[in-house]
Amino acid sequence: MSKIIVYSTTMCPYCVMVKDWLKSKKVSYEDINVGIDHDKAKKMIEKSGQSGVPVIEIDDEIIIGFDRAKIEEVLKSKKLI
Repeated sequence: MSKIIVYSTTMCPYCVMVKDWLKSKKVSYEDINVGIDHDKAKKMIEKSGQSGVPVIEIDDEIIIGFDRAKIEEVLKSKKLI
């Protein structure tokens, strides 16, 4: 089973957009608030090479920002939508 993580912060409008979009597609995900969890923030930076959010991790794929086309492409390739 695929694992989807959304690294986000509370005040990030694009984070809200990506989570709402995933919910609309009925895709389950784990939401990690890197504004609160600094250890997870460090992990996100190690994986993505940047500190901005949102960062979406789908299995071993990292997508930076709310790149709807790329997220959809990866989800379809993994038969999640």
